[in-house]
Amino acid sequence: MEKTSMGMDENIEGLLCYVLGWITGIVFLVLEKENKFVRFHAMQSIATFLALTIVAVVISMMSSAFLWGFSGLWMIFSLINMLIGLLGLILWLILMFKAYQGEMYKLPIVGDFAEKQIG
Repeated sequence: MEKTSMGMDENIEGLLCYVLGWITGIVFLVLEKENKFVRFHAMQSIATFLALTIVAVVISMMSSAFLWGFSGLWMIFSLINMLIGLLGLILWLILMFKAYQGEMYKLPIVGDFAEKQIG
């Protein structure tokens, strides 16, 4: 494994990009200026987990809006939100594992976006 400009192994930094989702993605994107492997994982973390966070917040707000009037819709939105949380957990684990293994694992759509952003 290569060392990064921050002095860590790139696979450790890649894993750390995902630890707190988009927050650590931003931190490592700002701090790591040279290593493309780390920058890719940081950008993929931001794009993946920020999008999931935004969708979960919107679904939560919709769920809350329907709580008082349409209990059937409330249950549907709550179920969707739980599925988004499960998807996030699964992606989180897979992406950390792949980064630790030194793999530049690209998610569909998001991985291509991340790769283009880091140039």
